[in-house]
Amino acid sequence: MQISHFSVLNLLAHVNEERTPAQLAAAFHITRGAMTNTLARLEWAGHVHIRPDWDDARRKFVSISTAGRAARDQAIAGFMPLIAGVVRDIGAERVRGALPVLRELRLRLEADPPKP
Repeated sequence: MQISHFSVLNLLAHVNEERTPAQLAAAFHITRGAMTNTLARLEWAGHVHIRPDWDDARRKFVSISTAGRAARDQAIAGFMPLIAGVVRDIGAERVRGALPVLRELRLRLEADPPKP
């Protein structure tokens, strides 16, 4: 599984509701075309369900499938020992201290860019 695939599955698992491809692209700051490619691969693997919007035929909705949730959980189980090792090496207190900075960085990067 590629990081982009895991990231989409992880987001869908956390929000636990459908998203449009455009919403997903915006969430990851990528083009709709790039997201469409990722979603096509996830759909082919059976990890997401893509259905039409019954009110607007031009739009689609994406949800995580049972197989997608299982694949995400398996990926997390696979890298948790690595994360645990890094936390052990760095120290839990130092990692905990970095989290507020990382959250603020994420919020600032997600904010709309300033207008010229």
